[in-house]
Order: sequence, then C-alpha cells, then structure tokens
Amino acid sequence: MAAEGSFVQPAIPKFDGHYDHWSMLMENFLRSKEFWSLFEEGIPVPEDDGSGLTAAQKKTVEDQKLKDLKVKNYLFQAIDRNIMETILVKDTAKQIWDSMKLKYQGSTRVKRAQLQALRRTFEVLQMKEGEGVDEYFARTLTIVNKMKIHGEKMDQVVIIEKILRSMTPKFDYVVCSVEESNNLDTLTIDELQSSLLVHEQRMKGHEQSNEEQALKVTYEDRAGGRGRGRGTWEKAANYAEADAEADKEEEVLLMAHVELNDAKREGAWFLDSGCSNHMSGNK
Repeated sequence: MAAEGSFVQPAIPKFDGHYDHWSMLMENFLRSKEFWSLFEEGIPVPEDDGSGLTAAQKKTVEDQKLKDLKVKNYLFQAIDRNIMETILVKDTAKQIWDSMKLKYQGSTRVKRAQLQALRRTFEVLQMKEGEGVDEYFARTLTIVNKMKIHGEKMDQVVIIEKILRSMTPKFDYVVCSVEESNNLDTLTIDELQSSLLVHEQRMKGHEQSNEEQALKVTYEDRAGGRGRGRGTWEKAANYAEADAEADKEEEVLLMAHVELNDAKREGAWFLDSGCSNHMSGNK
C-alpha cells in the first residue's frame, strides 16, 4: 500500500508512430521533471580562459551531464529498439530528440497543408441535429488540439465564439443569454459547456413531459372513441329493431290482404285469353 502523501509517477509516453501526439506528451513529461532546458540549450560548456574550469563550473557541467543521461534513459524506454537503431548520432538527449523530429514530423510544406485542411474543417464545423453538447464539444476540441499540434495558436475566445455560432437552432435562446450575460474574453470553455449542458437537460425534461401529455391525450381520445362507437352501435340496433317491427307489420297486412282475396276468390272468374275455356272459383 502506498504511503500517505505519495503519488503515482507518470508513465513514460511510448512512441506509437504518431509523432505530434507523442512529442507533446513527452515534452510535458520532461518539463514536469525540469529537464526540458537540455533540449533548448543543450549541455552548457563554460568558456575556458586558460586557467581551467573552477570547481563550481565543473560541478555545473557534471550535473547537466547527469541530467542528460537520465533524459536519454527516458527516451530509450519511450522509443522502440528498431527505431533507435536507425538514429546514428545519440551522444546527447537533444541529438536523439532532433533526429526523431526530423524523421517523423515531416516537412514544413506537409505540415502547412495539414494545418490548412484543419482550418477549413474548423470553419465549416456545425453541430449536428440530435448531437449532444458533450459530443459536439469533444468533436470541436479534437480538431482544435490537432491544429495546435500543427503550430496553430488559437485563443480560447475564438473557440467559444465558434461553438456559440454553430449550435443548432434549439440552443438559440441560451446562446443569446450567454452572450448577453458573460464576458466572452474571460469565459472558459468548461463554463460554457456547463451552461449548455444545463439547458440541454431542461429541454430533455420538457420534451419528456410533452410526450407524456401527448400519450395521455391520445389515450383519452381513444377511450372516448370507444364510447362513441358503442353509442353508434346502440342506435344501429334500434334502427334494425324498428325495421324488423315494420317488416312484421307489412307481413300482417299482406296476410290480411291474401285472406281477403281468398274470401272473394269464389265469386271471381279466371279468363284464359289463349283458349276458349274459362274457369270460376266457385265449384
């Protein structure tokens, strides 16, 4: 178990072929160890006036050489053996670093072309419909970080202004609120993201309430429709019953008519126009 007050030592960044990303991590690692001056100035060599170096000067040189050995050890651990074997001059950490930069960073022309492409991507960047605030910020900052790696110097206010003018229309209200109530020159990206997240959560809450209300109305409409259906069915049944009664009345009247005719049939003659025989109903 680690002793109280101790902290985990940062891991040495391993070179994975992506030089820009690796060099950024490695530079930060070396700066945290206070070794970066070796890459900017190298090992200082005091001027010898002929009388030899003083004890203090010798001590300074020895300390710098010891630091350089430590940095070389970090680089040996970070860079694969197959790559390290291609570096011919590696007497100092700076020589190893400069060789890696020359091999993997690419030419200035290529870097400039890559930066121009990233600038175009940043300019046309827009939040997508249905995209969340966290997703859009991550997508935007990924492009920004790549631009910085390629040498672009971008103030935070530029990023904030870009995000505000590229949000979807449903964020118009909160964008106006942020612009009116904040000084964009001092507003941080984290503060902006927090404000937009709060607004997004409120919108989701309203949308959920509206959906629940719509479902309730739909259910009530359907329930009312079933009631109206039953009423209609009862009316139809009444009409059918009335029609049946009317049919029965007609049937009674028809039977009465037939019976009446039967009563009169005895006195009636049935004439046959096709022959000379005529018939009577009375035997």
